[in-house]
Amino acid sequence: MRARAPASAANLGPGFDTLAVALDKYVEVQVEPSSKLIVRSQGEGADLSDDPSHLAARVAIDVAGTDRLAITVRSEIPIARGLGSSAALAVAAAAAAGAEDPLAVAARMDGHADNAAASMVGGLVAAARVKGGVRAVRLALDVSLAFVVIVPDLNLSTARSRLALPSEISRESAAFNLSRMALLIAGLADSRVLISEATEDRLHQDYRSPLFPAAPKLLASMAAGGALAVCWSGSGPSLLGICQGTEANRVQEAASAALAEAEIPGQALVLHPDMHGLIVDRDGTADVYDFNADR
Repeated sequence: MRARAPASAANLGPGFDTLAVALDKYVEVQVEPSSKLIVRSQGEGADLSDDPSHLAARVAIDVAGTDRLAITVRSEIPIARGLGSSAALAVAAAAAAGAEDPLAVAARMDGHADNAAASMVGGLVAAARVKGGVRAVRLALDVSLAFVVIVPDLNLSTARSRLALPSEISRESAAFNLSRMALLIAGLADSRVLISEATEDRLHQDYRSPLFPAAPKLLASMAAGGALAVCWSGSGPSLLGICQGTEANRVQEAASAALAEAEIPGQALVLHPDMHGLIVDRDGTADVYDFNADR
């Protein structure tokens, strides 16, 4: 069986560990019976170990209950860049191995419920752990929006990025983020009311900036280039410029120029929302995974 899942950008500024949007870069996983474990990877992450430690192998073995599997991974999602590569891989591997609830498996084994929910459901989602499970709800998303993503050639693990965060926050900061999150959800549903302040945050972005000191200037370059709002993508180091699709090329040019000026290797991509989420190919018939988004 074969399954495909999209990349995702989580947090989106104030929606820490809660909001994520699926984006149109993909990972595909194929799982077949075999006399022994075989792991092959192509594309992004192909230089990682093709052995039982591979996340796709760990997920597939967990679901199938056996290691007699041939697992093939084809990915175009940059690794350790804040684009949900591991969550998308876990969702696709779980589905390809026959899991009834790939989201639950991915959230358990990868730990990123928000990214996994976006890769599973598609579009803009809110995710939360409720009574031991993951509840994911798709939110309204204005599909005229595009996402310019600055992807520097810099690995930044989520674990390292979390170490930069404070263990406590003030009530004022919590209220600030809640207010901005409300503005963001409204603006993503209707781009006419999306304002730059909607992606402001006091929980994680400023604390993570020392890990990527060029981030503030790169974000500012996208805002100056026409982005409606800018933020980190997940725990970074990728950065997002949320813009009208008609302005995406102009924002991309500004981002590319800023990367060059800062002498930072990397690329600026124009991505669009993926509205389908997980797609499973059973016996040559590809279907959007049957996910009850209001469960």
